Amino acid sequence: MNFEDAAKQLDPELYERFKKALELGKWPDGRTLTKEQKEICLQTVIVYEDAHDIPEKDRVGYVDTTKK
Repeated sequence: MNFEDAAKQLDPELYERFKKALELGKWPDGRTLTKEQKEICLQTVIVYEDAHDIPEKDRVGYVDTTKK
């Protein structure tokens, strides 16, 4: 199984943990994410969101450009 296949099959709870870790910059136990961990989490979340048709406004990194 390759990275993309694994990311697509990620458990929804783990997806939420990755999102929260990216948001806070740390794991639930308080350890700071390394640069490599941030990159892997972000790549995983992007692939998961695309595979599961998460609405654009709910995706990581979404910026509403219609508001001024």
